[in-house]
Amino acid sequence: MIQIILFNLFLVLNLLNLGANCQQNYSGSQSQRCDIDNHESVTGPSPAILYTCNGQKRFCQSYLIFKTQPFFDSIRTISKLTLASPEELARLNNVEKTKSFPLNKEVIVPVNCSCGADQYYYQANATVILNENDTYSTIANDVFQGLSACTSLVRANSHEEHALQGGMELKVPLRCACPTRNQTRNGTKYLLTYPISSGDDIEKIGERFNVTLKNLLFANGISEHNPTIFFKTTILIPLSTQPLSSQTTVHNKSYDDHKTPFSSFPSKETKSKKKFYAIFGITAGCSLLVLCVVIVAAVWVYKSKRSSSSSPKGLLLLPTRTTTMSPEDLRVEIASFERGLQRFGIEEIRKATENFSSENQIVGSIYHGVFGKGHITLAVKKTKRDVSREVNILKKLNHFNLIKLEGICKNREFSYLVFEYMENGSLREWLSKNDQEKDWSWNTRIQIALDIAHGLNYLHSFTKPAYVHKNIKSSNILLNRDKRAKIANFGLAGPATDQVNIPSRRSSSHSDFPRTTTAHVVGTRGYVAPEYLANGISTPKIDVYAFGVVVLELLSGKNAVIGKENGRQVLLSKTIVEIMEGDDEANKLDMFIDHGLKEDHRYVEFAIRVAKLSVACLNPEPETRPTMGDLTLKCEESSHSRMRSFINVYSSLEGRVSNIRKRFSFCTNDEDKWWFAREMKEFLEEFEEEIKVCVETC
Repeated sequence: MIQIILFNLFLVLNLLNLGANCQQNYSGSQSQRCDIDNHESVTGPSPAILYTCNGQKRFCQSYLIFKTQPFFDSIRTISKLTLASPEELARLNNVEKTKSFPLNKEVIVPVNCSCGADQYYYQANATVILNENDTYSTIANDVFQGLSACTSLVRANSHEEHALQGGMELKVPLRCACPTRNQTRNGTKYLLTYPISSGDDIEKIGERFNVTLKNLLFANGISEHNPTIFFKTTILIPLSTQPLSSQTTVHNKSYDDHKTPFSSFPSKETKSKKKFYAIFGITAGCSLLVLCVVIVAAVWVYKSKRSSSSSPKGLLLLPTRTTTMSPEDLRVEIASFERGLQRFGIEEIRKATENFSSENQIVGSIYHGVFGKGHITLAVKKTKRDVSREVNILKKLNHFNLIKLEGICKNREFSYLVFEYMENGSLREWLSKNDQEKDWSWNTRIQIALDIAHGLNYLHSFTKPAYVHKNIKSSNILLNRDKRAKIANFGLAGPATDQVNIPSRRSSSHSDFPRTTTAHVVGTRGYVAPEYLANGISTPKIDVYAFGVVVLELLSGKNAVIGKENGRQVLLSKTIVEIMEGDDEANKLDMFIDHGLKEDHRYVEFAIRVAKLSVACLNPEPETRPTMGDLTLKCEESSHSRMRSFINVYSSLEGRVSNIRKRFSFCTNDEDKWWFAREMKEFLEEFEEEIKVCVETC
């Protein structure tokens, strides 16, 4: 009995000692999710939210690394963003308070780290003013570069994501931690929160801050056998002294380069061969270049001789292609041409928008204005964000169903994007209008779906490189005066990428250190595809998924995230998929159909067809989802089926009119004619109703 008690006591003491030695755990890609709560973390606080409050102290001095970006590149702007002391910020970075930094420069930020009100997590407090179209995800991952977590933003603020608007102030809990008892014993005085960027090498990060790779991995609970690190997440660097400005660096890659994978840990064997491969590569490259020059010169001389013998002197002949282009290749070629953009002056924009008056405000920081002698109405988007990537994409796009960028203006810290004006606002606004203001017809909604499909199909199949929008939702679909749809807001768009298989190396201890593709998850809850949420892999199929959600919004008129009687929020897509996969789908689906679509007595048939199309887009396996090319054909078939319905109705009415004419010829007295007139009146009323339905829907 005594032996059992001693054994149990030994286990308890070991568990207590383990708790004392426990460091923080790396969050992985979970920190980029927005839907984690304490109910999902039944085993304790989740590292995906913030770092666990398990240090020796409840509050301490801590540090962050912030990489400069447009509009946050000086002591003043970074201090304002992080609420850090400008004097201390300048001292740590060994600069004057008026100093501005180059882009992608690492800046040391001092923060006061403490356990939050819930006593579960450490955090440093900051605030941010939202721009239009900001989401919790973009604030956490773009503005703060992973120094905050999406879920922690949701927990700290009372606003639902769909209710976020430009000008709102959000509380931002920053990721920080205090050293544990075990770390303090080993000489650690401070923990530095470091955001992982594309091109980062964790071993070199440790070398810069005088921390061994083993200690760095241990401090973050990362296995030496599987050190998977994700882009836009953070690691903690244990320091025995305050961080020094000499330990920081300027990154070569752009801060928003999402495609670059996390650097591997180079082996000694690789390092020893690097010089040989470099010399070999340079030699081979130069030889190949010389060979190409010789071949090109020979061909040019040969063609010149042929041209001079067959062409009149003094006539300059342009080179012609010897191969023919398919129509699809030609469309890709045309799509690669860039449009010239007009440069607007700030005074011109102020005059057009009446100095950004509230009467000219469309929503948030977007205004309409009248430009030039032609009195053309355009939309102006005012932002502090870096718009270079969005502009570079938009000026290459030429399609009716994609919003057209007319020009740009840059004035001080603000950028102004000038777009074509869309009279009917966003699809979300249109679906939210009352019955009298909204066109309820099936035909209008099918046409809107078809417009979106055409726009996405162009992005995915007829641009080079293919682009993924990444933020398809009803509020980013705009409608012109004829209710034709155009896709807008390309702030998150980027080239389509596939997962990269990266070889691993073997360390001196023969442990595997695989390199992994980094992940940066952006988007809005209710529209984000599961594989993108899990792995951050950006393919056109994530736009297909979001398109399926928008189609359900067109069918139901509801938001992508809906509330239930118990106050819980559920996804519209999940609800409809469960209905379509269960029994009695027609009756259950009927409760979700926008009542304005029920005027057509065949609405259930049409609704089931549309819902099945949407469910195909929402398949959890991306490879089984249709392409936008497939969906374009399906939407066109739906539109044509409406026309066939009109023809069927017309044929039916034509047959009934023929029968009435025959019956009238048999009317021989006034009583027969009276009954015939009554029947004719009923028929005409029914005829009028049928025509009305057909006109509205066809």
